[in-house]
Amino acid sequence: MTAEMNRYADFDGLRKQAVALRREGLSLRQIRDHLKIYNNDLLHRLVKGEPPPEWTKRPNAKDDLRDRARELRLQGMTYDQIQVELGCSKSSISLWVRDLPKPERKRIPVESDMRKAQQGRQAAHKRRKAEYAATRQAATEAVGAVTDRELFILGVALYWAEGAKARPQPYINFANSDPDMIRVFLAWLRLLGIEDDRLRFFVQIHETGDVVAAEAYWAEVVGLDRTHFGKTSLKRHNPKTNRKNVGADYRGVLSVRVLRGADLYRRIEGSWYGIVGAASAPALKNRT
Repeated sequence: MTAEMNRYADFDGLRKQAVALRREGLSLRQIRDHLKIYNNDLLHRLVKGEPPPEWTKRPNAKDDLRDRARELRLQGMTYDQIQVELGCSKSSISLWVRDLPKPERKRIPVESDMRKAQQGRQAAHKRRKAEYAATRQAATEAVGAVTDRELFILGVALYWAEGAKARPQPYINFANSDPDMIRVFLAWLRLLGIEDDRLRFFVQIHETGDVVAAEAYWAEVVGLDRTHFGKTSLKRHNPKTNRKNVGADYRGVLSVRVLRGADLYRRIEGSWYGIVGAASAPALKNRT
């Protein structure tokens, strides 16, 4: 039996330590790191019966809405009336009050009922839109600064997901229609020391698109002049297909190629398998 197994075998001793740490106000993650317990099932058993500290509890913004919805339901309001009052979706209201008795049906003028229901839907839409914006902003701020190592790992994963895979003669070609993906990929290449003279760009666009505007758009995105761009590829129109990539915002796809990129491809491939190995189950405890 290994030393680690012997340590896990002393369950009572570990539980006393875990409970003491829990009562001091530590989170599960902090207890895990303190006791070096990386088995989640065992960790939860060690603190079973001990409530989490208040600071770890995530507030639920909908708790007040749910309580108010139940009050209104008990007062005899319908789903539509509660929706108008609170601006919540009917599906949420249904989950919150489904165990309560149904109110007696009352006659309400159809026009008034429809108008109020529409107002409720508009209020719910505005609320969801505001919640989405707040969640997105909080997530953006949570990322913070990106270290060189984080950008390196991100770029490897990005290329392995979207870049070209070629054997036995590997080369680097990354194509995407999202300008932000292109910007991140170029930042990653520059982190690796790839100079601008090794970069070539190729626009691929449907023949019905605005070719000139697309070429100018992608030149601005990459921040390099047209000497770095090759001939634009035009995709033929098939009248039998229902294309969605149309309109003034359609700029086609940009391919980024790195000259003399065989060695870089091998580095990407090796780094990717290194990431896979580090993320596998036996290596979980080595994460920082």
